[in-house]
Amino acid sequence: MTEALPPETGIAIPDDLSGITAELYRASMRHYPAGVTVVTLDSATGPVGFTATSFASLSLEPPLISFNIAHTSSSIQAMLSAESVVIHFLGEHQQHLAQRFSRSAEQRFADHSLWTTLETGEPVLHGTPIWFRATVQQLIPIGDHTLVVGLVTRVHDQTDEKPSAAPLLYYRGRYHRPTELDH
Repeated sequence: MTEALPPETGIAIPDDLSGITAELYRASMRHYPAGVTVVTLDSATGPVGFTATSFASLSLEPPLISFNIAHTSSSIQAMLSAESVVIHFLGEHQQHLAQRFSRSAEQRFADHSLWTTLETGEPVLHGTPIWFRATVQQLIPIGDHTLVVGLVTRVHDQTDEKPSAAPLLYYRGRYHRPTELDH
């Protein structure tokens, strides 16, 4: 017997998932390192942002990206209404931003010295080695999240100016910096 998710997901869930609990799945996924991004957007009530480790490149031509947002997120309604977003690739020196954007919504933009606004209205964080501005192309409800697909319309890359800026990684519930392996 299979329990179906809402029709827009197109995924059928078998009744028996062999003991795969949310806790087991979450604990296992902590062993897969991910780059840390902060997604920001402009909303009718002001700037909105959240930390996301689900960022992925989808296509080179056209330049498409994706990330997920939980249906329980305080930012979900703003995300569902957004026309564009800015995805910030955090550097190892920006752990404080990852933590800030994981906290309650009212604290995220409280320090005005950490961000400014683009001419298109989206908030952009200072000191981020790379950020993309993307227009929202698709919102796909899937499980307990929504998959956001965006078309990259602007790339801001300062890695040539700051070549030592290593990315911030999230692994086993903690923040890390990458280290090079010997050849």
